[in-house]
Amino acid sequence: MYEIGLSTPDFVNEQLFSDMASAGIKNIEISLDKKKSEALDYAQLKEWSEKYGVKLWSFHLPFWPFDEIDISSPAIAEKTVSYLMGFIRKASEIGINKFVIHASGEPIKEEDRSLRMNIAKNSLYLLCEEAKKYGSVICVEDLPRTCLGRSSSDISELLTAHPDLRVCFDTNHLLDEKITDFIYAIGDKIVTTHISDYDFNNERHWLPGEGDIDWLSLISALEDVNFNGVWLYEIGLNCPWTIKRERDLICEDFTNNAKTLFDGKIPSPVGKRVDGLVHWTKG
Repeated sequence: MYEIGLSTPDFVNEQLFSDMASAGIKNIEISLDKKKSEALDYAQLKEWSEKYGVKLWSFHLPFWPFDEIDISSPAIAEKTVSYLMGFIRKASEIGINKFVIHASGEPIKEEDRSLRMNIAKNSLYLLCEEAKKYGSVICVEDLPRTCLGRSSSDISELLTAHPDLRVCFDTNHLLDEKITDFIYAIGDKIVTTHISDYDFNNERHWLPGEGDIDWLSLISALEDVNFNGVWLYEIGLNCPWTIKRERDLICEDFTNNAKTLFDGKIPSPVGKRVDGLVHWTKG
């Protein structure tokens, strides 16, 4: 149905490319923290991509720490935009053409949302113009809690920043809106995904089948809006504190999970949820 992708699980090396290729995962998103992103060897990434036939599908622009990186912050938005442009240039030069971005850090007070939204839109315009120089696009991601982009209305407002702006749909970030409603509202602006499951109380980044998402309805909605991007898992290999598994995940787990979903079935849970999880509340 869709080609499978994987967002880098806190590291990137040749073994990861090899393991992905062996498992039939054909696409990778480079997503690392600030320090690791700054230390990237782009020529090496291109070499591994060509050697193993794993496409450099997307690049997740750094977004943390929030006091240093935030395109919506009155204090650091200009500096952040300049900083992120460097990644766009370098990654575009090795063939990456989609850049996933967070529209804000958090927390954001309700009374500050309008100002922060306007700053974010200005930043997104500048980044889209920069990406256009290289034939690349910026993909703004839906985010949870108090972040900008927490709903289809937020994302729709952000999309007015530039006609070329597109969306990365993260399946485990919506806390106040039905997932299928979001998909239908945003439609063909969705060009890439972050696939993971959750309990609707907070983001969890679990393997599909471990949470409460109605995956068959989600896939049907994506088909209805003619999504033709990559089914890209954003899940760490190590077991998070929110769920217990008997072992760490391997690349074949993602391939098998996707095959089950694409066959119209719900995967059996790999892990068991931890009791007493902290739920997000608006306060």
